[in-house]
Amino acid sequence: MFKKVFFYTFILFFIGILGYNFKSDPYTATAVKNGFLNDYRVYALPIPDSLYLVDERVPVEQKDVKERIDRELLVNTYWQSNGLLLLKRKNKYFPVIESILARNGIPDDFKYLAVAESGLQNVTSPAGAKGFWQLMKNTAKEYGLEVNNEVDERYHLEKATEAACKYLLKAKQKYGSWTLAAASYNAGMNKISTELDKQKVQNYYDLLLAEETSRYIPRIIALKHILEHPKDFGFVYSHEDLYTPYNYYEVAVDSSIGDLAIFARKMNITYKELKLLNPWLRSNKLTNKNKKTYYLKIKK
Repeated sequence: MFKKVFFYTFILFFIGILGYNFKSDPYTATAVKNGFLNDYRVYALPIPDSLYLVDERVPVEQKDVKERIDRELLVNTYWQSNGLLLLKRKNKYFPVIESILARNGIPDDFKYLAVAESGLQNVTSPAGAKGFWQLMKNTAKEYGLEVNNEVDERYHLEKATEAACKYLLKAKQKYGSWTLAAASYNAGMNKISTELDKQKVQNYYDLLLAEETSRYIPRIIALKHILEHPKDFGFVYSHEDLYTPYNYYEVAVDSSIGDLAIFARKMNITYKELKLLNPWLRSNKLTNKNKKTYYLKIKK
C-alpha cells in the first residue's frame, strides 16, 4: 500500500513540475498564447510531372518511381537542419565543382551526386570510401589519385572531382545514359551491367535493385529539386548566412617538409589553416621521396 501511495504521489509531483516548467518558460508560453503550436503542420509535397536528371525525364507516372521520389523529397525537406547546411555549403563548394564538370563535359546536374554522396563534406563511409566524391582506394588510384599515409587526394576537392569525371565519362560511354552512369557510381559498372542483362531491360527505372541504389537516383533528383527551389520548401535565409571559401594563393613544393606546423608558421598561417585548406595532407609531414611538385593552398 505504501508503495502505491508513493508511486502516485511521485507521478502527481512529476506532472506538476512539467506543468510549472511549461507555463513558466517564456518561449513556450508565448508560443501557446499566439497559437504557434496549434498552427504547426506537416504537409505532403507535390511531385512535379517534369522532373529530369540531365536530359532524361523521370517517369513519375510509374507508381514505384513516384513513391521513391516522394520518399526522398519528404526526407530531405523535413530534415531541415541538414537542408540548411547543404544550402550554406553549396555556396562555398559548387563554383569549384561546376567549373570542373563543365571543363570535362559532365552535365551540371552531377554536382548533386556529390551532395548525395557526402553532403559536401570530407567524410569516410563504413566501407572506406572517402571525400566529397566517396572514392574507394583502388578506384581513386585507377583514376590517377595518390593515396598513402601522407597524401590522400580523395580529400583534394579539385583532383577528386577530376577523377569522378573520368569515371562518369567512362560509364556514360558504356551505357549511353547519364542516369545509368550515375547509378553505376553507386553500385559499380559490373553490378549494373549484370542486372541489365539478367532483367532484360535497358533503363534504370525498369531495374529492380538493392535499396541503396534504388534510392540513389531519386535522392539525387530530390536534392536537385529542393536546392534549386529552396524557398518553395520553406527554407528561409539570407546571402549573409551562406558559407564562403577562403581567399588563398598557392605555393609549389617539390621537396620534403619535415614538419608541417613549422612550414605553416613560415607561411604566416596556423597548422589548422594549412590543414583546412589542404585536407589531402594526412600526416604532419610530407616526405616526398620522388620530388613530386605539390601545390599547397595558403590562406591570404
